Amino acid sequence: MVDFLKKESSRSFDETVAHVEKVIQEEGFSHMLTKDIDAIFKKKMGIDYPRYTIILACAPEYAKGALDVSWKMGLLFPCSFVVFEEDGKVLIAHTSIMKAGPELGLAPLDAMKPIIEMTSKGVHRAWDRF
Repeated sequence: MVDFLKKESSRSFDETVAHVEKVIQEEGFSHMLTKDIDAIFKKKMGIDYPRYTIILACAPEYAKGALDVSWKMGLLFPCSFVVFEEDGKVLIAHTSIMKAGPELGLAPLDAMKPIIEMTSKGVHRAWDRF
């Protein structure tokens, strides 16, 4: 089973989003997109929803490594971090798409192990700074 990372932020919601965007770029990820899902729900469905923002990122060397193992890994791209509100707290979460791929049958685990190890180190360098 693929686990996920989750931690509470000491910053405000908007400060946390900006900090995650900054750190992932400093750690070698390309910041691709930030989307406020709660705002989309409000606009498209007319409902209020607790704040929930998805930050999409890509580290080209990690992506290439995964695609070299199986083109199917691209079905999980890009890497995402989420910032959300829960019980009055601002939280950050992430799960490894590289670990999820083999569990979903998209790539063989033995071939993905070096990619999983490499991406884990990179993600944790960023994670430890959140």
